[in-house]
Amino acid sequence: MRPLKNIRVIEMGTYITGPAAAMQLADLGADVIKVERPGEGDPFRAFKGGLYSPHFQTYNRNKRSIALDTKEPDDLAVFNDLIAGADVFIQNFRPGVAEKLGAGEDDLRRINPRIIYCAISGFGTTGPARDRPTYDTVAQAASGFLRLMTPPTAPRVIGPAIADAVTGHYAATGILAALVERGQTGTGSRLDISMLEAMCHFNLDSFTHFYSAGEVMGPLSRPVVSQSYTFECADGKWVAIHMSSPPKFWTGFLEATGQTQLATDPRFAERLERIKHQDDLIEIMTPIFRSQPRDHWCAALEAAEVPYSPAYDSDEALEDPQAQHLGIKVSADHAQMGRFTTVRAPYSFDGAADATVLPPPMLDEHGTQIRDELQRKKAG
Repeated sequence: MRPLKNIRVIEMGTYITGPAAAMQLADLGADVIKVERPGEGDPFRAFKGGLYSPHFQTYNRNKRSIALDTKEPDDLAVFNDLIAGADVFIQNFRPGVAEKLGAGEDDLRRINPRIIYCAISGFGTTGPARDRPTYDTVAQAASGFLRLMTPPTAPRVIGPAIADAVTGHYAATGILAALVERGQTGTGSRLDISMLEAMCHFNLDSFTHFYSAGEVMGPLSRPVVSQSYTFECADGKWVAIHMSSPPKFWTGFLEATGQTQLATDPRFAERLERIKHQDDLIEIMTPIFRSQPRDHWCAALEAAEVPYSPAYDSDEALEDPQAQHLGIKVSADHAQMGRFTTVRAPYSFDGAADATVLPPPMLDEHGTQIRDELQRKKAG
């Protein structure tokens, strides 16, 4: 089941936010046509040289590519024909750039009044920060999220491009809502979403704690309260544990590690005391976990019914028996670029997951095909 199989999306996106939003729709079956600049394409293509970088591949599966320079009359005519038959348009340019490319909302709405126009920006389309260049780290910082991800010692920016990906997810959700509304009213709408707004919403827990309890959260606030830990094992591999509130998880943890004497230690006898003395517990448990390989600890924790997981690297996670059972890893062959392996969309409709995937396109790979489709539509 591909719920969006009758929806066509025109994406004029670069880097992550726009392409990620379009990919979400493509994963649900939409026909996504990526419009790229001739010769260069999405700048993410060349992030590591060439025009098919891993960065580009991540957010551009299940799409078709056509190269168009909308400043050229012939290419603009093709673009307008695409818009005439589209349901959704997505762009993530700085405010004002789409209009210069003939892809502003007014331009497109004259061609197709029913289109859903999605404009993704960094700081919004109005206001004093409207024109500031925005990338992932900037949006994380402006929303208060970066401080939650900054290590307490040796502070530096860490982790993946969360703000970019999250904004793409929110944009896709908003587009789906707009499509539902159009189905009821018959009228298209404009969706504006900024990275700042998306990340502030994503950071909701932090703001709620501040406005409800006056607490400014830091990078250790949640892990301490949730009693979350990660330990290195004897084989250099890592395990993660999340004990949360139920006392049975603490009891099971002590049994699994052979440290039942800690149950009467005043630093750990009660949950609130364990929260206060988490550093002490880490100091005690670190050499214990380093005494046995990860498989030993996983078996012991599972037997004691403690919430745990091996803390996998990317070369391990999809080989886990549960991940294999769910068929999370999927592959397909590209005629020129070879084997493409990725993670399938997380949805299962009516008990079935879609394990098919279209490899990310080469630049203008489907240009001739798409032009032929438009010509046939005109002739028919």
